[in-house]
Amino acid sequence: MSPKMSQRILAEKLQVNGIDVDKNAIQRIECGKRFVTDIELLALSKIFNISCDELLENK
Repeated sequence: MSPKMSQRILAEKLQVNGIDVDKNAIQRIECGKRFVTDIELLALSKIFNISCDELLENK
């Protein structure tokens, strides 16, 4: 992703979409210490303008 998005900005964008997360939750997701719900996955796909399938690809 270019330009890069901070965890804080991503958390704010999720909150605007009705998903209550903070930057610490984003960090735990990135580290694999927290699961992503289906609703969060959908919101992330909208924010990044990609499909849920693309987010789930294991590359």
